[in-house]
Amino acid sequence: MVDQNLTLGDAASRFLADLPAKEREVGRQGVHKFVRWFGQGHPVHGLTAPEVANYAARLPSSEADTGKQEAVKTFLAYARKQGWTKTNLTVHFKSRKVKARPSSGAEKSAPEAFLTAQGRAELQAELDALKGKRPAIIEQIRLAAADKDVRENAPLGAAREQLGHLEGRIKELEQVLKSAGVIGKKDEAGLKVYIGDTVLLHDLASGREVRYTIVSPREVDPVRGKISSASPIGQALIGRRNGEMVEVTAPAGKLRYQVKAIER
Repeated sequence: MVDQNLTLGDAASRFLADLPAKEREVGRQGVHKFVRWFGQGHPVHGLTAPEVANYAARLPSSEADTGKQEAVKTFLAYARKQGWTKTNLTVHFKSRKVKARPSSGAEKSAPEAFLTAQGRAELQAELDALKGKRPAIIEQIRLAAADKDVRENAPLGAAREQLGHLEGRIKELEQVLKSAGVIGKKDEAGLKVYIGDTVLLHDLASGREVRYTIVSPREVDPVRGKISSASPIGQALIGRRNGEMVEVTAPAGKLRYQVKAIER
């Protein structure tokens, strides 16, 4: 049975105590950052897959090789093993990777420059919310800095780190919203599948129906059925019409679908 009273702070302390001494320092840095993001008092059982995926996606790529991210994955696996979470959240902790852009071919790079109208609205809402948090964090820093003993002033360091993370995300969102175009109905008047459309597919092998929304790589959310236009399925669907057969090459083999409906 999941312990609904266990907080992230307590869970992290138990996890770190079980780590070998040589792994504890790196583990402490990564796990404490994770805990500070959600809050010491956040219940462990309350962690959700979208929250974990969102946190991982916002981490700077420079941390990928430091071991901090691996420590968080190990912590999430530990939490599942102890029965603190209902599912293994490790699979949703996928850090952002920087990929080299193709030197030619505007079609492949185009999806990064566009957002759906809904995606833009969601990013704008996130930006407004983050800006709203800024004054409270600045006040935390002011109060923490008033403590004369700065040697063990953990709240001050945590508040400064949180502000730095927040400012970084604000800058990123502002840049995306400034440079990205918006895909709307006027961009595609025909009945072909385009970025921003929701497509109902009939799986020819299983007979089941699945529904995907094609979005830009920045808006991907598997939990909500949003897939990237650059993914194998996304690429196979772009430009298709209602009733057409679609074949997708996947690791498990070839998948065959029929487009049943295109929703806008």
